[in-house]
Amino acid sequence: MSTNLATKLREGTKKSHTMAENVGFVKCFLKGTVEKTSYRKLVSNLYFVYSAMEEEMERHREHPILSKIYFQELNRKKTLEQDLCYYFGSNWQEKVVPSVAAKEYVQRIKDMSEKEPELLVAHSYTRYLGDLSGGQILKKIAQRGMNLSDGQGTAFYEFKQIPDEKAFKANYRQAMDELPIDNATADRIVEEANAAFDMNMKMFQELEGNLIKAIGIMLYNTLTRRGARGSTELATAE
Repeated sequence: MSTNLATKLREGTKKSHTMAENVGFVKCFLKGTVEKTSYRKLVSNLYFVYSAMEEEMERHREHPILSKIYFQELNRKKTLEQDLCYYFGSNWQEKVVPSVAAKEYVQRIKDMSEKEPELLVAHSYTRYLGDLSGGQILKKIAQRGMNLSDGQGTAFYEFKQIPDEKAFKANYRQAMDELPIDNATADRIVEEANAAFDMNMKMFQELEGNLIKAIGIMLYNTLTRRGARGSTELATAE
């Protein structure tokens, strides 16, 4: 019996999705304002989140529900390691630590894995479907915003083992619809997906301080240059 879980997730997380897109950091990013310090902190946080999620999914790879949506080609841990090496150097493991929000996110994943592993479907859906849907757009924004060469610092967005992302997403959604769950479990998965969106928003909100500071410095430098140029013009006129 199908619970139409894919549709329920899409409809049931619309509000959370909109709220996430309206967080200041995300809005600035989508408009092309990418501050490197904030971005690399996001990459490091995502590393801890995906490491936890993929460790738990691997642990439950024989689970009657999770096994149906366990696709190793989605794994992002290795690609995040490549990006961290680019942003922090070869000793990146000595430099990166999860933020408060990232720690809470990781703990939530571990708690669900212990108590209700079927709810990991929500975390998988929230992260991976989002990565596949907007990944290439976000990659281009990051490249332009930080003047990156192709392949530098954006491995996270590349799914080399998935040649047709549209077809893969269709298959993934079909697999979710065919999960052996009842409607009550489907509703709990939607609820957990909204909680996952909330935890992502908290990670984004933590980054706004660095972003606002960077924008302030850029504005100050711009105004200072204009002021200096104005003084020079005035002196010349005199």
